[in-house]
Amino acid sequence: MTRAATWLLSAGALLFIGVLASQGLPAVVATLALAGWGLLLVALFHLVPLVLDAAAIRVLFDGAAARGSIRDALLARWAGESANSLMPGGQIGGPLLMARQLAMRGMRMQDAAAAITISTTFQTFAQIIFALLGVALLGAQSSQISAYALRTSALVASGLLALQVGGFYLIQRRGFFSKLMRAVTRFSSKRDWSQLMSQAEAIDLEVQLTYRRPGVVAASFILSLIGWVVGTGEVYLIVLLFGQPVTWRDALLLESLGQAIRGAAFAIPGALGVQEGGYLLLAPLAGLPPDTGLALSLAKRARELLLGLPGLLYLHLAERAGAAAARPAPP
Repeated sequence: MTRAATWLLSAGALLFIGVLASQGLPAVVATLALAGWGLLLVALFHLVPLVLDAAAIRVLFDGAAARGSIRDALLARWAGESANSLMPGGQIGGPLLMARQLAMRGMRMQDAAAAITISTTFQTFAQIIFALLGVALLGAQSSQISAYALRTSALVASGLLALQVGGFYLIQRRGFFSKLMRAVTRFSSKRDWSQLMSQAEAIDLEVQLTYRRPGVVAASFILSLIGWVVGTGEVYLIVLLFGQPVTWRDALLLESLGQAIRGAAFAIPGALGVQEGGYLLLAPLAGLPPDTGLALSLAKRARELLLGLPGLLYLHLAERAGAAAARPAPP
């Protein structure tokens, strides 16, 4: 872990503790305990948006010289999401791990890297649309000062995210990986980078070929957007287990703006503390007490552990198997 990641994780942990202390840990734990074994049901429900996200990756394989299946995409997505949720630097490392997993399962690296790059880009675009949907729902509560502040913050965060992902999309169309490798070679001219440069150019070519099939790119975006919307059911189910049911509209408001807040804090591992503070502020807008909002965030953390820990175990075993297969056979 880098020094910057350590500092950010420490700051997130302090914020997390502060948010818990502000509401009283016993009250929050008592609310969370109401869900009980129902959290297993929440984890099972999350498989639905997980499959949709995997389908958003798999659709990009069509027409390519790739040997990828929906099972390969699902396992890669599961491993990547587990890394995103539970590992420091997961927001960057997650896509790299997904591409590596697809390559280890028989795909060409350029096909795997192109599919993950494009699907991640358009999943972020879909998240922005989902966040703006929450902002639109929040507009009906413009008389509340807190609603106005949250709407403004969500719009600013969505705008900044749109600029970043829009810029990333534009440089993809202009040979991102080749440009990146050329920049790297300037700092280490003594090493032979020709093989990696060829690989980068192959990835750029595959990215361009995929973008020339707008139908599959649009399908990936739509599947990602459906995945975000279906994820609303997770919030609806958790609050129902707490004995404080909300309307689908309120659940969508909580999920869309909660994910926007988490996405804005991508630099902090797992958005620790920031996610909790976000749900604490959002809960009253859905007619829920603040401690219920905080318990909702902790229930989501529990779901991440229930699916993420097995995902990291699978990732570890897959890496070991890949390393063993790469070793030369003994004479």
